[in-house]
Amino acid sequence: MKTNATYFVNDEKEPLRYGEINLINPPRQRLRGEEKKQGTEAFPVFCGFCGTDFELMKMGSRNELGAKFPEGETRLINGHEGVVWVPSEKRFAIVLIRGGDSFDPTRYTEDESYFEYGCDGADGLFSDKNYFNPDMLLHIPERYEKLEKLPLSVAERLVFSDPYACAIFQHERMCDIGSAQNFRVVAAREKCSEAEARKIAENETFKRTVIYGLGTTGLFIGDQIRRNHPDSEILFVARSAENSEKVDFVKRNVNAGYLCVSELGENEIAKRIITRLGGTATVFVGTSGNEVEHRIAFEQGVLGCNGIYDSFSLGPKVSFDTMPFGFKNHVILSSINFTQKHMETAIKILCESKFDELVRLIDKDEFISDPMDAYINKIYSKGAPLKTAVIWNEKYIDKDR
Repeated sequence: MKTNATYFVNDEKEPLRYGEINLINPPRQRLRGEEKKQGTEAFPVFCGFCGTDFELMKMGSRNELGAKFPEGETRLINGHEGVVWVPSEKRFAIVLIRGGDSFDPTRYTEDESYFEYGCDGADGLFSDKNYFNPDMLLHIPERYEKLEKLPLSVAERLVFSDPYACAIFQHERMCDIGSAQNFRVVAAREKCSEAEARKIAENETFKRTVIYGLGTTGLFIGDQIRRNHPDSEILFVARSAENSEKVDFVKRNVNAGYLCVSELGENEIAKRIITRLGGTATVFVGTSGNEVEHRIAFEQGVLGCNGIYDSFSLGPKVSFDTMPFGFKNHVILSSINFTQKHMETAIKILCESKFDELVRLIDKDEFISDPMDAYINKIYSKGAPLKTAVIWNEKYIDKDR
């Protein structure tokens, strides 16, 4: 069966293309121990662009995508953020991206494998239709699920289901590690039981939080911390102008501080962070994709004793001096994943959020006429919006709501 789609190939000059391709529908399993199932037909309706897609495009230009293609294919339909319409069930759905031969896709082991729709081994959302494991077509709130047209504002919020689920997972992991890292210190200080100490230590993990970078992931991690730890001091650090739209959004909706560092040296950045927080950070979340993150945290001493460094950036190398690292009792966390539970929670939160304010649309015809130009000069250009999305199938979107 054929469809029109954007897709990645290994090609130095044109690694991202749009055109007619053959669809495949191999049986896939959601988790280890479950039966493999043929995919259910779905029509992508609304799709968001992710930095991962941009990186995959660059990998294709370097002839590095072979391992990412579906088995037996030499191309990968991209896209893993968005809303689809399931005609057999007459409902809208969010595709659970990751599955495979794994008990827990957040932390698969060496004898397990996984696939990710639109990213790794399985075709994604930027197509007129596709097939997805029926157990991985997640429900959205009932008041929207059975509508014939989805309000545009809701589609814009739901495009963040994948990154917001990642943020929920990050918060969960930081809670786990923060509790284990510091409960003995708290128990000695408070003269309390282990259970009480773990609860206090978990909350104190976020007492003074630095989030380095102001992309969607950093924003959502900050939102999760604010929702779960209302007394936390949260400071976003980035190069965006103080009067930018996303900085204003963070201040209004996350109740967080912001430090613009575009003109500052690393030593001055560190001094200002510590001054703004009223002390060193208890947790430092790196999301900027820049190696300055770890230098600010470790070399410049922003991360305090017993603190956690949560590395969520793809690309930068993290290094540290073992002497102060050991004596300051630091922990480094790095894991970029989520489970079905995280995504289902994200869907509910997003539907009641204001995150649609951050989405800007690109016209579909403009995008498919030259997808590479759109990625380079519009979607990921300097000054691009925080999130760009495209209405892929206008039949299912109500633009007036």
